[in-house]
Amino acid sequence: MSQTTITQPKPSPKKSILSRLFKYALIGIGLLILLFFLFYFAVLLGLFGRLPSTSELQAIRNPVASEIYSADNVLLGKFYMEDRSNVEYENISQDIINALVATEDSRFFEHGGVDTRSLLRVLVKSVLMGDGSSGGGSTISQQLVKNLYKRERNYGKLSIVVTKMKEALIARRLERTYTKEDILALYLNTVPFGERAFGIETACERFFSVTPDSISLENAATLVGMLKAPTYYSPRLNPEHSTKRRNLVLQLMSKNGYISQGLADATKKKPLILKYNRVKEYDGIATYFRKELKNELKEWCANNTNANGDPYNLFTDGLKIYTTIDSKMQEMAEGAVAGHMSVLQEIFEQHLNGGSPWGGAKDVLDIAIKSSNRYKRLKESGASLEKIRSSFQKPIPMKLFAWNEEGSKEMTISPADSIKYMWGMLNAGFLAADPYTGHIKAWVGGIELRNFPEDRVVSKRQVGSTFKPFVYGTAISKGISPCKYYPNELYEYEKFDNWSPRNADNKYGGYYSMQGGLVNSVNTIAVQTILDAKVDNVVSLAKDLGIQNEIPQVPSIALGTAELTLEEMVGAYCSFANGGYQTPLLKWITIQDHNGKVIAKQEYQSYQKRKSALKADVSEMMVHMMEQVVNDGTARSLRSNYRLSGVPMAGKTGTTQNQTDGWFIGFTPSLVAGCWVGGSDRRVHFRSLSLGQGARTALPIWGLFMEDVYNAPAFEGIGSKQFLASNDIENNMNCSHFSYSGKNRSDDRYNDNPDKDGFGDVVLDAISEKLNKARQRAEEAKAKAKRLKEEDKKRKEEKKRIKALKKKKPAKEVIRDIFKGNPNNTKAAEEDRNKRKLERERKEQEQRRKETERKRVEEEKKRTEELEKRRKKEERKRVEDEKKRKREVENQQKQREKERKKEEKRLEKERKKEEKRRKREEKRRGR
Repeated sequence: MSQTTITQPKPSPKKSILSRLFKYALIGIGLLILLFFLFYFAVLLGLFGRLPSTSELQAIRNPVASEIYSADNVLLGKFYMEDRSNVEYENISQDIINALVATEDSRFFEHGGVDTRSLLRVLVKSVLMGDGSSGGGSTISQQLVKNLYKRERNYGKLSIVVTKMKEALIARRLERTYTKEDILALYLNTVPFGERAFGIETACERFFSVTPDSISLENAATLVGMLKAPTYYSPRLNPEHSTKRRNLVLQLMSKNGYISQGLADATKKKPLILKYNRVKEYDGIATYFRKELKNELKEWCANNTNANGDPYNLFTDGLKIYTTIDSKMQEMAEGAVAGHMSVLQEIFEQHLNGGSPWGGAKDVLDIAIKSSNRYKRLKESGASLEKIRSSFQKPIPMKLFAWNEEGSKEMTISPADSIKYMWGMLNAGFLAADPYTGHIKAWVGGIELRNFPEDRVVSKRQVGSTFKPFVYGTAISKGISPCKYYPNELYEYEKFDNWSPRNADNKYGGYYSMQGGLVNSVNTIAVQTILDAKVDNVVSLAKDLGIQNEIPQVPSIALGTAELTLEEMVGAYCSFANGGYQTPLLKWITIQDHNGKVIAKQEYQSYQKRKSALKADVSEMMVHMMEQVVNDGTARSLRSNYRLSGVPMAGKTGTTQNQTDGWFIGFTPSLVAGCWVGGSDRRVHFRSLSLGQGARTALPIWGLFMEDVYNAPAFEGIGSKQFLASNDIENNMNCSHFSYSGKNRSDDRYNDNPDKDGFGDVVLDAISEKLNKARQRAEEAKAKAKRLKEEDKKRKEEKKRIKALKKKKPAKEVIRDIFKGNPNNTKAAEEDRNKRKLERERKEQEQRRKETERKRVEEEKKRTEELEKRRKKEERKRVEDEKKRKREVENQQKQREKERKKEEKRLEKERKKEEKRRKREEKRRGR
């Protein structure tokens, strides 16, 4: 039997190749998985850069702008590198949340920080296909990580893979650290909206002037749409692109079930309406004050550290600074400056009659040109002197400051002529403060910050006759009677290089009492008084009153040759108003950190801690003398030209040589305020004393401000205070201001009027007429606004009545009435219902916003009152403790004195006893 052999069939070459390919594929996949995990752990362990820990993620805080508030809780401005404010999730409209999730991460509430499906898409496109710009795949959590941590691109082709892996790992940690709501709030507080605006709250305020909890659906979609490309989709810069993007966001919201398709379609039809509100450094009120405050706060931040031991950062730490400024008084002060200076500038130009503002001086314009930014830029670029001169003579279109509603005007003018125009503008500084607390209530550093950056409150100028109260105050302190008479004669003082001080009006003869010399601002009397009181004593008193700048030790300071600041002078005059106590001026009250914790506080010092610069009776005499300046002297126009009837006022005018500087510093029992007026260059001034004196240039601003304050309902109680004056002091000062014989004769008062030609009165009448017209226009505007408001109220009531009638009708009748007899127009009815629903929602949101704002204001007011109560309580406790300590010390002293006397009696008794014993012993021995 033959043996059969079974042979195995040979595998086909095709199957063999497939088998090997499958095997290699499995090995490749295994290697890829292994490489992935190796790469994963390498990133996790920090081989590609350290990952933030959970505790670091918990401590995340965005750089937040610091906010400046007035004493009455009005936001004055911000200090920031990035304009950002953080807002809680509860205060963000649900429309913003829904729009964000629908547009950026529709599966946000389903994943744990990483969307696997999107990540695989990125892996294929970015890694395998090498498309580094494919984007996508990032969840909101990963985008938040990208915003918080700067991307690193130093790993070559692996950069995007490393970045994505790190973002994914950090996003996972974020999801474990925060709730979904916290992540959404953190993201919305982080994202940029262009124009250095960061965070949803800043964006809402910037583009639509609303808060995040009261924004409308269409505007919420607009802001979320900007996130893809803030500039390209900016509603201000590119409204067409912004509208298309908004409509896409609305469609995505409908697709994801957040709104109905009908609501989406209705909202798409709405126009894009901006309410742009960007507050810049030059915008708003108290601009000069904020600039000066910034310098002071930067110094404070450098010298104070936070909980981590690092110095505070004014621009990123989200501090809240509560200042002493009263927003209403600040607006009144700025209005007074603008109202008067616009008229005064017109009169100044008429007075010059086409002439140069600086007269015959040849080098002023050349100096001004060389100090301009245009000249400096051309010089730095290497331009020749000839080319620079030529460029300054070529007319070009430019916008220049002007006293009109816009605050500027378009002109085609050469740069040289524009500089001449700007240097011919008169400027002003104004400051008002509480004389008892030193709180600065209003600060106007100039007529406009952008074009005139120098702050006239802190710049030094000669103070003129406003220095004279220091001279007379020193004389009275040294025992010289205010009724002492001095001859009004022109003297040469050989000791001082034959110096011969003249009166402003060049009138001489007769005798002035010391108070008459102040009331009529007579220079010859002031010089004789300072020589009697001694120059060094006057300088010493000025320093005691708070003057810090150097004062020359020469008698000419009696005429105001010292260069001091308006801030110093107002602070010094506070001492006259408060009974003689030195009063440091304060700009801010408290500083809070971003959590609302008070980290710094400035309290005014009680009188027990302050330095007494003047005795109370001297202070009262000076107040009485300066009251006479207002009632009968150089400031008497305050009584006749302003609505200040019955208001107790005192003060002093001042005018420097050639009318270069005009001053008035005055006070009431509640406020001290000072004003300076002059040119940027000292050679820019009026050529006539009747026009350029301080009573004409500076005093009207003070009068307008006080007129507004004392007639405002908001400051109703400010007029209740009166100056304190005892009968003895008034009797001791009851003397004539002027006498031909040097004796007290009340029937020959000298009429000092420097306005010889009467032109000053004509000008003053013109100013008064313009101001009266301005007041009349303001009253008419108020009446018109009131009338429009009443009409609007009537319209609303009519709409409400019609709406009530419609509610009583059957639904078919309502539809018929609305759509003109077409009851089948259900689509139109649906649109109408949607509109009404949107309107209701808008009103509800507005009501919620107002309620939130009201609660915030009430809470802030309550917190301020609690702080004030706590401060008063602490002050009372301190005073009581001090009294208790004094009583204890006195009791201890009494006890020691009692014990000492008791001991002395005991010793005396023992001495007498010993004496008796000694005498008995001697008697016994004698026997």
